[in-house]
Amino acid sequence: TQMNLNPNLAPEREQAIALPHGGAESVLATNKVIRNTYLLLSMTLAFSAVTAATSVALKLPHPGIILTLIGFFGLLFAVHKLKDSGWGILSVFALTGFMGYTLGPVISRYLGLPNGSEIVMQAMGGTAAIFIGLSAYAVTTKKDFSFMGGFLMVGILLAFLAGLAAIFFEIPALSLTVSAAFVLLMSGLILYETSNIIHGGETNYVLATVTLFVSIFNLFTSLLQLLGFMNGDD
Repeated sequence: TQMNLNPNLAPEREQAIALPHGGAESVLATNKVIRNTYLLLSMTLAFSAVTAATSVALKLPHPGIILTLIGFFGLLFAVHKLKDSGWGILSVFALTGFMGYTLGPVISRYLGLPNGSEIVMQAMGGTAAIFIGLSAYAVTTKKDFSFMGGFLMVGILLAFLAGLAAIFFEIPALSLTVSAAFVLLMSGLILYETSNIIHGGETNYVLATVTLFVSIFNLFTSLLQLLGFMNGDD
């Protein structure tokens, strides 16, 4: 409840003055989150690209699904615990660098195909086009996509479990289905998180950066698998 500090002002008049001020502060705070998120996101994407390229150049082996999951969820936990401190930014770079390292062997496998370079470039181009297009749409229209939260949470969990089943039981058809589902789910997550930032639902740029980075990463790897299949990669 707002207090009337000036008895000469009617409550209605004071509210008319106070609301624009509060609205301006809210807009400034939102713009700061957006600016910091995209700055940190661009830096982590560049860092992840360097670690992936290094992994490819050194022909480093993939750590395996178990170590990958332990490393990913362990570093993700650290990001959430340290999100309000300077260590949170370092943990974001640790997470994205680790993900870049695990991506290197995957890219190496595709580059070994006759048209591997083309597949990788198509996946990169498709990922960039989808991310930029969806982000621009959410920012310009300012539509609220918060209603997608529950659906995305359930969908990502089910797709993740199905993906694990496809790996452990070696079911290529299920793996392709999961990749297609992840393209749609990550596209929805980009819309959801961008909308969340714009409307003040996400005020921590560290967490916003990680969400968008993971969306881009999964979108790229899913497109890579789908394009590899369409180009004859068995």
